[in-house]
Amino acid sequence: MKNKIHDFFDEIGKKSGITEVIINKLDNVYVEKDGELIRLDISFTDQEVDDFCQDLANFNRKDFNAENPILDGNLRDGSRVNLIHKDYTHGCHAVTIRRYMKSIKTFDGSPGIFGMQPRMATLIKTLIKSRLNVVVSGGTGVGKTTFLNLLLQEIPPKERIITIEDTLELQFNLPNVVRLEARPAVGEKKGLTIRELLKNTLRMRPDRIIVGECRGGEVFDLLQAMNTGHEGSMTSVHSNSPSECLLRLENLFLLSGYDIPIKPLRYQISTAVDFIIQIKRDKNGQRVVSHVTEVSNMEGDKILLQDIATLKNGEFKFTGLVPSCFERLQKNGLPKDFFIGT
Repeated sequence: MKNKIHDFFDEIGKKSGITEVIINKLDNVYVEKDGELIRLDISFTDQEVDDFCQDLANFNRKDFNAENPILDGNLRDGSRVNLIHKDYTHGCHAVTIRRYMKSIKTFDGSPGIFGMQPRMATLIKTLIKSRLNVVVSGGTGVGKTTFLNLLLQEIPPKERIITIEDTLELQFNLPNVVRLEARPAVGEKKGLTIRELLKNTLRMRPDRIIVGECRGGEVFDLLQAMNTGHEGSMTSVHSNSPSECLLRLENLFLLSGYDIPIKPLRYQISTAVDFIIQIKRDKNGQRVVSHVTEVSNMEGDKILLQDIATLKNGEFKFTGLVPSCFERLQKNGLPKDFFIGT
């Protein structure tokens, strides 16, 4: 059932550059446009917000009420939505929507996306073609999912892909795909977690496994998959630097419940993950790649990282270091003189 808020989102959908819509209170509404939050001169009634939230709950086949006060789901156009019940916000349901971008972007069709020059895009595309395991790292709202979408466009169509998400956000055009969505148990209805879906995925003959974002013990199962033949798998992790990403993976690994000494744990990570691609916002609020970092061997109980390219003073530059997997990259089309003179 449409109401004023649905009409509002229809209008928003006609405007470019808006990536986020936020309802804090009935008369406190913001949009994010080109990295800047802008307050709008608009207000809604309590009934309109209630109806809108219940409509979303019905569409996502989830409950949203005082007993189930948090909802993660999608709008009909695919945009991601998060709701928090008004019992926990003192007056109005809090609504946060990450807009779905209708055009599926590619590196070739979007030159300069995430601040990358053509040489950097070439390297990243070759990482995917070479079936290297990649973790996209970044903070909240920096574009991890968008970047993961870009990587997915580079997967050859002959491969069988299985994606696992808690809210369906990934967009790609591949023929042999199964998309799995985790759902919490609600009342007597049984749910499935990302970890349960990931364990079952290993029985589904995937070439690559894509986990939208790792937030818990499913990291253990994903690392096992990366280490046992599912090369070219990918995920994203909430962290602010490549080194912090490793620490985050360790902490999530421990949530699996397995009591593993730190050195074998780190060895699992170092052998499973090939590259970390770090995303952040620059001083102008634009989303950019700040590091392309190779996960190397171990020295004692420490995982070694080497930056292949970094963002410095607003310019993305190669460091001069050559990845240890260079021969593999060369077999998949990277010129043999690619790193000479960088």
